[in-house]
Amino acid sequence: MATWKTLCRVEDIPKLGARRVRRAEGGDIAVFRTAEDRVFALLDRCPHQGGPLSQGIVFGDSVACPLHNWTIGLKDGCARAPDAGCVQRFSVKVEDGAVALDLDEVHAGVRAAA
Repeated sequence: MATWKTLCRVEDIPKLGARRVRRAEGGDIAVFRTAEDRVFALLDRCPHQGGPLSQGIVFGDSVACPLHNWTIGLKDGCARAPDAGCVQRFSVKVEDGAVALDLDEVHAGVRAAA
């Protein structure tokens, strides 16, 4: 059973932008908001050269890495062709405008990266 941790409200995330959730180990998590107020969470590291996806431009259900403009899908964390590679994604729950992450996934990612 998932243990959900509320992070913020949807409106606390910039539209077409992101908020970063800091972790001591395993890399930060970027929480994105689309123009339609859908919310996604990915490891804040492009699979190409580790660029901070939270600083990228959100368009549709994708984000453009700020370093080399790779397009990363917010739904699956995977780069769009012709580029290749994926970044870890995290489950997000939005309930009554509150955004929450699954703590088990957040901590599992830290253990896997250690």
